[in-house]
Amino acid sequence: MFRFTCKSLAAVIALAGTVSLPFNALALDAKQKEEFGAYIKEYLLANPEILMDMQEALQQKQMKAHQEQAEAAIAENKKAIFDAKYDISLGNPKGDVTIVEFFDYNCGYCKRALADMDAILETDKNVRFVLKELPILGPDSLAAHKVSAAVRDLAPEKYGQFHRNLLGGEGRATEESAIEVAGKLGIGEADIRKAMEEKPHDDAVRAAYTLAQDLGITGTPSYVISNEAVFGAVGADELRAKVANVRSCGKAAC
Repeated sequence: MFRFTCKSLAAVIALAGTVSLPFNALALDAKQKEEFGAYIKEYLLANPEILMDMQEALQQKQMKAHQEQAEAAIAENKKAIFDAKYDISLGNPKGDVTIVEFFDYNCGYCKRALADMDAILETDKNVRFVLKELPILGPDSLAAHKVSAAVRDLAPEKYGQFHRNLLGGEGRATEESAIEVAGKLGIGEADIRKAMEEKPHDDAVRAAYTLAQDLGITGTPSYVISNEAVFGAVGADELRAKVANVRSCGKAAC
């Protein structure tokens, strides 16, 4: 018995479309529609893998559109993404490749991805890693971010350790827990609260939200490397591969 494959079905549909052109004016009657619908149902039930192929094709199409949106946004917002005055970078400040991470202090995946950042910085001394705070997980995240902003103003040299201690800590990040982390680094609560009042940095938060929207970022962590946005905690190996691509061909994907 001849068995349709996805390719053969597509060919039959295409052929049917060509041979039926002279009969475009003739609509199917109710019985023909019922028979045709029954045939399609029978075929799909006999070949359910087609639905998986369709789903995969849809996901690839959506991913391509998502990346095209991100690539256009990166081209239009390079300075705001890679060289915003507000952001602090870790690693080599003059590194030949920059990784930008959008994160939230209460994001579980960001907590796991902290080890990815450190693994890359430990093994590659020519990477610049920009930390772009995106507090999207509620009031506690926003409050912790405000403390973080104060730490950045008061003691930028301690920000990297503050970031690691707060993101890598147990429990939910809050204003209180962030102040406690800062205190253990020698940054006083009174100074933090004064800095939070004098420089709330609300404009920087709004800028991060706008960038995330333009890039199509809907969750954390998300990264920008060269011309590409990377969505999710993809792991150190994939990030390293994209860094290698940038060095090889100037793009995250060669």
